[in-house]
Amino acid sequence: MGLTGIVLAVDAGNSKTDVAVLGADGTVLGAARGGGFQPPVVGVKAAVDALAEIVGRACEEAGVPAAFDHVAACLANADLPVEETALRAELLGRGWSRSVRVHNDTFAILRAGIDEPRGVAVVCGAGINCVGMTPDGRTARFPAIGKISGDWGGGSGLAEEALWFAARAEDGRGEPTGLARALPAHFGLETMYALIEALHLGRVPFERRHELTPVLFRVSAAGDPVALSLVHRLAEEVVALSAVALGRLGLLDEEAPVMLGGSVLAARHPQLEERVRELLAERAPKAVIGFVTAPPVLGAGLLALDEVAACPEAAARLRGHYGG
Repeated sequence: MGLTGIVLAVDAGNSKTDVAVLGADGTVLGAARGGGFQPPVVGVKAAVDALAEIVGRACEEAGVPAAFDHVAACLANADLPVEETALRAELLGRGWSRSVRVHNDTFAILRAGIDEPRGVAVVCGAGINCVGMTPDGRTARFPAIGKISGDWGGGSGLAEEALWFAARAEDGRGEPTGLARALPAHFGLETMYALIEALHLGRVPFERRHELTPVLFRVSAAGDPVALSLVHRLAEEVVALSAVALGRLGLLDEEAPVMLGGSVLAARHPQLEERVRELLAERAPKAVIGFVTAPPVLGAGLLALDEVAACPEAAARLRGHYGG
């Protein structure tokens, strides 16, 4: 197992970071939580400086120095290989381990949902992403950096689409939809014009737009055709991502898990889930859908244990700790 018998698991998302110090037997020796990981905003060094503080607290709780057989770092904003390389170099420079693997944070959600490193995950929270992996180390992934990389969907994207349709419905450029009433009503406003003004002038902060995604699903569930069309388009994106990733990994012709996670998919809105199942049955009939509810740091820990060839009992022990 190496020199220390200890590994480090990091799940660093945009809004929060979880770190776990693990024994090679899967025991959680120490853990800590901190803020989001955003190297595009603060720079790679500053982002890892903040991560180092969290790692230090986890090591203090574990009563061990920051020296590990392996570091599995599942990081938000590690979307491109060049970004992974820069982040890995910075982590290696901290001297925590000579064995460091940087993954996009979506891999943590995938590994948390499967018993072996084989399958595909689609995550839809604020944004949308998809990754896949096989036991022989092959992966499938997408840049997932917005419209310039072909992305559509995610909570933020859905909210923007809902606003677009609602604005056009109110002023007559588009077809009628209940979104034109429901979206401003969420903020205590009477019209889309009032909501547009409030968003433009900052009276409703930009970051509150994500609150409109659940409103979209409520309007859709009430039978609104425009809202339902957006829900169905999201289902099409989820299935397109899944089927392409399965195809890249050669898993279309065999049973393979397709794990769905993130706040939008984990909410299991019936209209969305039913449409995903229908479309996936057409494009990947052998796929087995599952939902990830365990914390992503579990997946980072399992990836770390995979790297040091820990025994199956270690993975089971770690899952037991996180209720996964």
